[in-house]
Amino acid sequence: MDLNPDSILADVLNIVKAHNKWRRLETINLIASENVMSPLAEYVYLNDMEGRYAEGTSGNRYYQGTKYIDELETKLANLMGYLFHAKFVDVRPISGTIANMAVYAAFTQPGDTILSIPISAGSHISHRVTGAPGILKLKVMNLPWNNEEFNVDIDKSIKLIKEVKPKIVILGSSLYLFPHPVKELSEVVHEVNGYLLHDSAHVLGLIAGNAFPNPLDLGADVMTSSTHKTFPGPQGGVIFTNNENLFAPIQKAVFPGLTSNYHHHRYAATAVAAIEMMKFGEAYAKQIVENARTLAEELHALGFNVAAENKGFTRTHQVLLDVSKLGGAKSAALLERANIIVSKTATPWDKTFKEEVSGLRLGVQEMTRFGMGKDEMKVIAEFMARVLIKGEEPDTVKREVIEFRKEFTIVKYGLNPKDLGMDFEPKILL
Repeated sequence: MDLNPDSILADVLNIVKAHNKWRRLETINLIASENVMSPLAEYVYLNDMEGRYAEGTSGNRYYQGTKYIDELETKLANLMGYLFHAKFVDVRPISGTIANMAVYAAFTQPGDTILSIPISAGSHISHRVTGAPGILKLKVMNLPWNNEEFNVDIDKSIKLIKEVKPKIVILGSSLYLFPHPVKELSEVVHEVNGYLLHDSAHVLGLIAGNAFPNPLDLGADVMTSSTHKTFPGPQGGVIFTNNENLFAPIQKAVFPGLTSNYHHHRYAATAVAAIEMMKFGEAYAKQIVENARTLAEELHALGFNVAAENKGFTRTHQVLLDVSKLGGAKSAALLERANIIVSKTATPWDKTFKEEVSGLRLGVQEMTRFGMGKDEMKVIAEFMARVLIKGEEPDTVKREVIEFRKEFTIVKYGLNPKDLGMDFEPKILL
């Protein structure tokens, strides 16, 4: 192995350039948990706050030199509170997982029971015993699931909640096609002195754009999220509530419990994303949902087994394909060879998914942000069918994908430094 620093530096720069060129200019990205920031958000993402500490809360820090961090953190919390109808917002969690873990730590003790979506139906690892709940020694039980409705079984869930009296019931998931029954379950959760938590990581941007119901308006006690999926900001986390009594223990769990440094450099970019959602969020969210529905319909017409046909396929940014004949892993690998990036996923009807899963999870939010509409979704569906149904050589399709993508490299529904009279237009390393 060559450990010459100059050689390694050249390798590092070349790797970054190759990645940026591939993912930003040559591929169709359908990963449901990813997005891109606007040029202005990327511009302000790099700032001096990236190396600073500000333990504590705004106005009550354990370090000096934080007056501008305090001001920015307060403005960001106010922006997010306005967007999501929340009186109390903590923007300090550095990820959605940390946000979830803070809620668990605030309201549970080891041995307590929580309920969440089954992993095969799309629950996030941070809702399961293999993740944060297991670390906190919590018992995790599955909410009953209805495959026909592709949703939580309300009646069976109400019965289970009354029986086990969970401390927390978690709705929201990584595979998220339809709104979960927040209003229907919140009353019974409160009857047993529990809390209803909605993890909105995947749908936060849709909520901001009024294309998805706001869980806080429907009875959720706490809403958590990441800030980089349908909400097009930098990677980070956030917690919302309208109950002041719940907010204090959550804040304590965030610090000193789970974080010491909050990666403050992301605050400015997150604020830009929030402002962009105020300006363009409704149009962006509407186009995302229309694109997802169009992609699902076209894939179905081309012969794919698309989940939830009886429900209209989707009401979010996501589409679920059952590719059990090839398998999720093989299908995803073939598409990657064609420069179409997707993620394999379990489906609710998978009997085992430790080694193989039968699904592909698709998300259209990033390609929508690059300006693709319903016509482009039909082209993408045809590319996928050529690889996975017609068995065409992926390298042949790849060449066409690269040409197709050339027309969609500029971020839409966002702000550019030039929009504000700035001369500098940031560019990624290519």
